[in-house]
Amino acid sequence: MARRPPVPTAPLRSRLTHRSQEWSQRATTSKAVREAIVSLAGLVGRPVRNEEGKEVGRLVDVVARWSQDSPYPPVTGLVVRVGPRLAFIDIDRVARLAHAEVLLASSELVLRDFTRRDGEVLLARDVLDHQLIDVDGVKVIRAADLYLAPAGGRIRLVGVDVSLQSLLRRLGPARWRPRPTPDRVIDWAAIQPFGDPAHEVRLRGSNQGLRRLRPGELADLLEDLNRSARQELLEVLEPETAADALEEMEPDELEALLRDADPSRAASLLTSMEPDEAVDALRDLDAEARQELLAHMPAERAEALAALLGYKEDRAGGFMTTTLALAGMDETVGQVRAKLAGMREHRADIDGVAVVDEDGRLVSDLLLFDLLVSGASDPVRALVEDQEPVTVGPEASVEEVAARLIESRRSSLLVVEGGRPLGRILADDVIDALSPEKGRLHFPRLLQ
Repeated sequence: MARRPPVPTAPLRSRLTHRSQEWSQRATTSKAVREAIVSLAGLVGRPVRNEEGKEVGRLVDVVARWSQDSPYPPVTGLVVRVGPRLAFIDIDRVARLAHAEVLLASSELVLRDFTRRDGEVLLARDVLDHQLIDVDGVKVIRAADLYLAPAGGRIRLVGVDVSLQSLLRRLGPARWRPRPTPDRVIDWAAIQPFGDPAHEVRLRGSNQGLRRLRPGELADLLEDLNRSARQELLEVLEPETAADALEEMEPDELEALLRDADPSRAASLLTSMEPDEAVDALRDLDAEARQELLAHMPAERAEALAALLGYKEDRAGGFMTTTLALAGMDETVGQVRAKLAGMREHRADIDGVAVVDEDGRLVSDLLLFDLLVSGASDPVRALVEDQEPVTVGPEASVEEVAARLIESRRSSLLVVEGGRPLGRILADDVIDALSPEKGRLHFPRLLQ
């Protein structure tokens, strides 16, 4: 639930440059494609004529197939109303898609009832006016129009129009509708669509664009999507990626998402989140919903979270992170470094290593800098100083924790009970706890 402010970095600039290079190679940058585009919104309801020019029906929808082989879905056929029935015409029987009509390749017409096949989507029904994700622009959009054009030897879906002008064109006189108004066209290769879940038309095999987004960017998208699209986006994300995104969401948005999700799915997402973030999310739910989600979790995880929920939110145990890097007195610096390397995904919550004795009691709290400048073969025992580690009990108030940090000039301290470390509190955790009405804030750390 932490919203990290964006920090310009070299990798980010490189990523944006890569995106720009991708845009320059896409279909809608081709002059031939742009001149040949046909408006789906303008085509729906228009006549379908045979080779002799005789009207055989009216276009109801265009069928496309989500393909893993191309970012531009190929059109597979048309749904046409012929008298009282809906018929399917294979795209191979179509000579041309014009702006105001469809021309067939022959006068002979073989009609068959339309039955949706696996991977097919009805563009007008399932995509037009629906929410989509512009992966390049990192935003949720709504399709005011869809554009079709010849590309790669097939008629393909090549772009989506999100302009107000296109929406007004559709609402205006019928003579306006066929002509595309591509003022704000987004290349389809930059789009993550959401299809009808009942027909499994999602682009499950083509989520490269989503994979390159950061958790904060995914959180923004989740907050802007409607209920069904939110759940669908979560389904295509890896569990760890989804959990990272949920941790970046605003509390009220996360609460709504968890309430809307199937309890087993919501419990799985919470299980993948950092314990302190999962606890924060559970606190925002009512007792009944909280218990239901805990009941769907593995017993060990549920018990750990229930224990953390036992601490008051404004006490040290309530806002600490339970992710701890531990080291024994007889370990070497090299061994501890290897442990830290294995905890790379938790680096934002680690700025020290708690040294414990054989009984698990706290002896010292080593700074990462001390481990960095020491030799790999040096024993941890040699780094332990006589001074006491900076600690508080789990019932310490936010003010007490802040005072201890200021007094010690440390960036974090350990929460200890019965001599054993329970968790760690970093400076930004204190700021979060002191400013609950402003939402949780996380600041970038040196090693992040």
